[in-house]
This record gives sequence, structure tokens and C-alpha cells, in this order.
Amino acid sequence: MGKKQLWMIIAALVFFNCLTVAYFLTRVNEVNGVAANDEAVANVGEKEISRQAWLNELEAKYGKDVLKEMIDHKVIEEMAAKYKIKVSNQDIDREYRMLQTTYNAFSQKNHQTETKWKEQIRSSLLLEELLTKDVSVSNSELKRYYTKNKNLFSVPAAYHLSHIVVKTKKEAKTAAKELAHGSSFSAMAMERSIEEFSANEGGDIGYISEGDERYPKQYLSAAKKLKPKAVSKPIKVKDGYVLLKLNGKLSGKSYSFNEVKDQIRRQIALEQMKTPATASIFWDEAKVNWFYGDKDSN
Repeated sequence: MGKKQLWMIIAALVFFNCLTVAYFLTRVNEVNGVAANDEAVANVGEKEISRQAWLNELEAKYGKDVLKEMIDHKVIEEMAAKYKIKVSNQDIDREYRMLQTTYNAFSQKNHQTETKWKEQIRSSLLLEELLTKDVSVSNSELKRYYTKNKNLFSVPAAYHLSHIVVKTKKEAKTAAKELAHGSSFSAMAMERSIEEFSANEGGDIGYISEGDERYPKQYLSAAKKLKPKAVSKPIKVKDGYVLLKLNGKLSGKSYSFNEVKDQIRRQIALEQMKTPATASIFWDEAKVNWFYGDKDSN
């Protein structure tokens, strides 16, 4: 995984966490017309924790980070409009496609967050353009970088899988028969799979592709033969037997120089920068004034 993809993953996770916390921090003090400040959100014996105490604790711990993330997002939008900077849907889709195969957060239940992932990717790309807008890189240098790092711009075919892991072949055959008669794969995974982490996700393990060392090679071999939504026959693995379900497939793709040359220019420029890649650089220009005072306050 390239440094840029890792940075985008971290940025996206921070973004989602901030959205979640922000939801609670900005809740109004009424629910269905009833005052909610003193509403109990938990009880411990005869004692209770009020909604207001909970929100106060959230604000004390996360309020500053949440607010800063929200300000950064607005600053990027303002500066992009000022300098007439845009990013194409093709660039966003390419980054999203690359992230799908390098990060295991794109499970079945998370598909609904595709819009949010792309929103964060768009914001990240706009910030990169803003930070590097005055940097010029020669075409020859761009081509050298592309040739040297061609593997970074090629993504393999990826298979979105779910699995059920059981101890014996008999259990696997019984499960396969029940699935053939219409039983829910995700419900069965939660009930019977001995691989607890994925069991909690209904068996969903996200995308796997060539070179993935998280799962046995049999997973990829079986996935290549499955049709979408189909379930494999029992497969012998180290921990027992596994049933695989193919939720979907992404075709492999190699991006041409022309498709990624703008990305390369930004990457080279960012690697040469001595300042952090942060929107706070533009706070003064955007005339930010916030609750915590200076942008660098702790």
C-alpha cells in the first residue's frame, strides 16, 4: 500500500469518527418535543447517567477534534472555490477503486457509506491540489516516476467474500445443505462460524486479491470459480472447513500515464514539501475564528 493510500484511509477513518461524535455533540435538547437534558442514557443500579452528562463528556474528550475536522472541510471548500480548483469524478473513482482493494473496510454492511468515502477522497484531493497548486514538475520527471512505480497504478482483480468456518466436514456439509435450501448465509455465519471476528460481521471479510496473505490460497482459487452470490463446496483449511460466498467482483485495471499524471505531480510535490499536509495552512486566509482560539492551540 502506498503512503498516499494509507494517508487517505486514516483521513477517512478520522472523518467518519468525527461525523459520529459530531452527531451526538450537536443533538438538540429535545426529543419528540420532550426536554432531553436530564434523560437517562444508562442506569447503574439506582444511579443514572444523564444525556447531558454524557454529551458533556463527549465534548470534553472529542469536541475540539470534531470541530477542527469540520472547519478543515469548510476551509478546503472555500479555498477550492477561491482558486477555481476542481477534481474529476474519474480521479475520485480511481482512488476509491484502489482503496477498495487495499483496505478491508468495504464489507457488505459498509457499502452504504460509499458516498461518504468518496466525499472524503474528494476533500483530500482538493487539499492536495491546493497545497501543490504552484508546483511545476517536468513531464520527463512524471514519466520516470510512473515507470519506476508502475505497480502503484495497477490494481488486481478483487473478490468480495463472506465465509463460514466450522471444525468438521460433517458440519460444513450440513451447513451447505441448509444454505442450498434458502438459509441466510450471514445469520448462519453469526451462529456457527468459529472465526469470531468475521462472524460478528455475518461472515463478511471484505475484498481479497492476489498476494493477500490474510487468508489461505484456496480462498482466491475458489473465488475465481464462483458466480456472484454463489456459495462454494466445503473447502479444507488449517482450522477446519470453510464455505465461501462471492458477494461481488471488481475487475483488475492498469492505469495509463495520462490517467494518473496529475496524481503523480501531486505525489512528487507533496513528498518535497517540508510542511504538514493540512488544511490549517489556509486558516488565516479563510479567516477562521473558532471556539478554541488559535489554530495551533492544544
